[in-house]
Amino acid sequence: MKTFGSATTFHVSDLDASMKYYTEVLGFSERFRFGDYGGVQYDDIQIHLSGPKSTNKKQIGQGSIYIFCDDVDGYYAEVTTRGAKTQAPPKDYDYGMRDFVIEDSDGNLIAIGKESKGS
Repeated sequence: MKTFGSATTFHVSDLDASMKYYTEVLGFSERFRFGDYGGVQYDDIQIHLSGPKSTNKKQIGQGSIYIFCDDVDGYYAEVTTRGAKTQAPPKDYDYGMRDFVIEDSDGNLIAIGKESKGS
């Protein structure tokens, strides 16, 4: 088997508001919409957003994803300028990563990180 990517699904309270946040604040592009379900993409990363009218019923705001990238600090500066809610600025952690966490309006967590120089 050869894999080609994956898509995490976040359950959200308002699909339109979430699509706007992911595209305008986090810099994703809209990939598709189908009813109360949509997808956003940033390079090879996809996140699917499932609104309350979607048939995929899960509790809103319980999702999380860790995205690996090459410029944690640059992306942090970019998204916080546009209003992203983050838990703390990027820093190096003992587990060998430099990262930070974004919270979307429903409480889903998007961690952004890369291996730290000490790893």
